[in-house]
Amino acid sequence: MPDDHSTRPAPREEPAGFKQAIAEQFSVQAVIGGPRGLAESILPMTVFSIVWAFTHDVPRSVLAALVPSVVLALWRIVAREPLTQAVSGVLGIALGAGIALYTGRAQDFFVPGILKNVGLGAVYAISALVRWPLVGLLLGFMLGEDLNWRRVRPRMRVYQQVTWLWAGVFALRAAVQGWLYAAGQATALGFVNVLLGLPLFGLAVALTWLLVRRVPAAKPAPDAVAEEPVRAEAARD
Repeated sequence: MPDDHSTRPAPREEPAGFKQAIAEQFSVQAVIGGPRGLAESILPMTVFSIVWAFTHDVPRSVLAALVPSVVLALWRIVAREPLTQAVSGVLGIALGAGIALYTGRAQDFFVPGILKNVGLGAVYAISALVRWPLVGLLLGFMLGEDLNWRRVRPRMRVYQQVTWLWAGVFALRAAVQGWLYAAGQATALGFVNVLLGLPLFGLAVALTWLLVRRVPAAKPAPDAVAEEPVRAEAARD
């Protein structure tokens, strides 16, 4: 008598949800570089603002800001960790320091960061407008969708929405920092950088997850995947 299990179709596995995929393939720590990466992006500007508030001396404030940036970079060298984020952070701080020393204005130390937010906001906005949303390009490959999401209208729409969300994050940072820069508020610029850093980033990540998880991932159909070797064989014949 045949075994019932041999004729019974195998249960179809449900596609992993966005939350599970994020847990396996993506982590916030990887994006911001962990606690050290967060310190590299916030600590130098905060130290600059604190020293400036007490001394109103641009060279001293610049030197104080360079110290934690260089120390954190050396820490990565000793730990034999990737230096990409540390080097980019040091170069950004050094560029801001050079501008501030040249002009003698403390608020000019924050010019590279403001321009960076303007540039990122523009890139995200343009990618959404031309229907190649940057968040879709990033998450699509991380979640195994490749570019299939571009053929699924709900998935395309949600990736455009999330890309506009991130464009808004960078635009908000640039607008607030630009207003404080125009007012010459160097001390406030450093502390606003903290407030608009991790808290705003965490909120954007949470909203991204809430929006994207509502729409199923646009992965290739199992039949289409199975037919690829057959089509390749037929082409060779």
